[in-house]
Amino acid sequence: METPWHLIFMAGLYILAGILHFLYPSMYERIMPGWIPQKKLVVYLSGFMEIVLGLALLFIESRTVALYGIIALLILFLPVHTHMISNENARMGIPSWILLLRIPFQGLLIYWAYMYL
Repeated sequence: METPWHLIFMAGLYILAGILHFLYPSMYERIMPGWIPQKKLVVYLSGFMEIVLGLALLFIESRTVALYGIIALLILFLPVHTHMISNENARMGIPSWILLLRIPFQGLLIYWAYMYL
């Protein structure tokens, strides 16, 4: 069975997002809430997981597990998005209305992954 282009696109987005964690770790550390321990390790682990899950989407044998993993990561990332709204330093100069739009966008990303289950 051929992998549809939109699933390849999704995989590419997660692989790219994961790579960015390794290229700009301090940016990701900055947006994390204070209660998260060992921020740099969490940044690298989450980036690694995004890369692995993105790659796993490309193989039918691992696709379902990858989709559940992506949904779990997206849910785990929600506190980061809400922290950015409430913390001036984490906001990085991004307008509040854009940060507020990220919350429903996160829901759309979860739904997009769920559609393939």
